[in-house]
Amino acid sequence: MAEKTTTALEFDFLADKLTLLLAQEDLAGIEAVVHDMSAADLVRVLEREDPGDRAIIYRLLRRDVALEVFERFEPSMRGELITGLRDEHVVSVFEALDPDDRASLVGELPAAVSAKLFDGLSEHERELTAPMLGYPPSAIGRYMSTEFLRIGPAWTCAEVLDLVRDRGAEAETVYLLMVTGPSRILQGVLSLRDVLLADGDAEVRGLMEEPEFVVASEDAETAARRAVRTGRMVVPVVDEENRLIGILTHDDATRIIDRADEEDAARAGATEPLDRPYLATAVTSLVRSRIVWLLILALSAILTVQVLEMFEESLEKVVTLSLFIPLLTGTAGNTGSQAATTVTRALAVGEVRLRDTARVAWREVRVGVTMGLLLGALGVLLAGVFYGWEFGVVIGLTLVSICTIAATVGGIMPMVAQMVGADPAVFSTPFISTFCDASGLIVYFLIAKAVLGI
Repeated sequence: MAEKTTTALEFDFLADKLTLLLAQEDLAGIEAVVHDMSAADLVRVLEREDPGDRAIIYRLLRRDVALEVFERFEPSMRGELITGLRDEHVVSVFEALDPDDRASLVGELPAAVSAKLFDGLSEHERELTAPMLGYPPSAIGRYMSTEFLRIGPAWTCAEVLDLVRDRGAEAETVYLLMVTGPSRILQGVLSLRDVLLADGDAEVRGLMEEPEFVVASEDAETAARRAVRTGRMVVPVVDEENRLIGILTHDDATRIIDRADEEDAARAGATEPLDRPYLATAVTSLVRSRIVWLLILALSAILTVQVLEMFEESLEKVVTLSLFIPLLTGTAGNTGSQAATTVTRALAVGEVRLRDTARVAWREVRVGVTMGLLLGALGVLLAGVFYGWEFGVVIGLTLVSICTIAATVGGIMPMVAQMVGADPAVFSTPFISTFCDASGLIVYFLIAKAVLGI
């Protein structure tokens, strides 16, 4: 059944009404308002409230709605909400979570709270959750699910269907079944569709396919992208000895990729990603997410100032040179950022690897030269008409040079970052823009001195 949608006007009305009821401490009124709201709208409302009011509203939700809303929160929001709930609500929500969601929540809670919650879990739920906690948050094993069905190669299709009927409700998914041999060694995977279409006495070994899997200790983003590329709804997760220990669903892999992309986008814009919605983020947290980058960029911009100081005498002789500085530095920065963004994405999705560095550099050289020639021709024409053809040549040659340099550097820097184990996104826009500004100015003044004889 499709979730009821709310218009922006209706949502604003409900949000304002809840704010008023909270101020009046009218719990009955709040309960009446939230009763008919969809989970999506409730998440949006709760994200706007402060932690205290958020916990009050959450305690008034129906149990089934409360769990759905909780599962839609970011891990950091879940941790904050848990600390604001009473014990009976906390235990109820924690027990109802899927093991992988439970594991991600643990990292957002104080150790004492986590230990208390685990003590309240049933033995079965603790056994399902414990394997994920053995891996760091950066590993894909932290995001796997331990709720899956496992079959043997000698099983018949009739036996497989009996297992699906008996235990399918307990599993994360039944559409792809894991085939293991002795010691849980992964041997293959079997689609439920193939089971349904085969004879009941057909053996699994004749129907199973070669498994595409990820290793639990792998980097989460890398493994998630590879899992999505398989086109499967679920991918097996194995340990270093190829023993099956979990599964990674397409939905979980997609969420990992989305978070990684958001992080890259934030860092490309010279800020740290927020771990919760904007309105739920404290002002001090917003400042912390930006101030470090501003300080780094301010210090790196000193390089540009020093370049201008080096060529101060040239600027005094030909004041017109200063008019084109914003154009040239902007073109250099944008060209470098375009190349860096393109290559960073190509690295993330596996289209290029470190061994392709030379090929990437040569490709970006050609791209930069081509763009530089197009922009340079326009620069020669416009600058020549208004400031003289000699000056037009300076602008044209500078555009060709800086586009070539910026594209090449922008393309290589993300790969250098990956070589040294840094985040390619960090090395993209902020640092590349500053570098290209400084190098572009040096090229500009050197060409001007050569052509104009200053």
